[in-house]
Order: sequence, then structure tokens, then C-alpha cells
Amino acid sequence: MKIPKNNIVSKKGKAGLSTLLLIISSVSAQAQDGLAGIAEADRQVRSYFAAGTSLMYAIGAVLGLIGAVKVYQKWNAGDPDTGKVAAAWFGSCVFLVVVATVIQSFFGV
Repeated sequence: MKIPKNNIVSKKGKAGLSTLLLIISSVSAQAQDGLAGIAEADRQVRSYFAAGTSLMYAIGAVLGLIGAVKVYQKWNAGDPDTGKVAAAWFGSCVFLVVVATVIQSFFGV
């Protein structure tokens, strides 16, 4: 069976392709130069850093509370590895605080 050629579909396809090409060309015409884009990205990242630092401190506080409960439970149970668990939880909290401080001083934010 031979399939007849449909001229309406090919016209719609050409119209869609033309529309797509016009959209792509208008987007490239509105693009900014590279340095302005990098400067804008830098400004946006710096504006989010204070909120990110506060979030890291809050996560560290929550981890500290969870760690304190875990260590307390092990201590009351008389587990011999209580010191290792306490050091691990304390180390994770200190790591979060130190990372936030080092990134802040390193990048001058």
C-alpha cells in the first residue's frame, strides 16, 4: 500500500522549523558578553554565601545534638567505644564550622 504525500504536514513542519530558527537567533542576539556573565555569576554566588554559611552552622548544631544523644546513650549503656563515637560526632561538627570559616576567609566573602 502506498502512502500519499501530505502537503499540509510538510508545511507545518517547515513553519515549526522556521519558528525554531527565529527563537534560537533571537536568544543568541540577546546574549551578553562573557565577562559580564562571569561577573553576574560571581555576584550571585557571593550573595548566597551568607545564607549558606548560616545553613552549615545550623546543620552542625543539629548534628551536635544528635551526636550528644548518641554518645549519652552509649555512655549509659556502658559501651567501651564511647570515646570513639564522641570523637567522631564532635569531629563532624567541628569540620562543618571550620569549612564554612575557611571558605569565607579564602574567598574573601
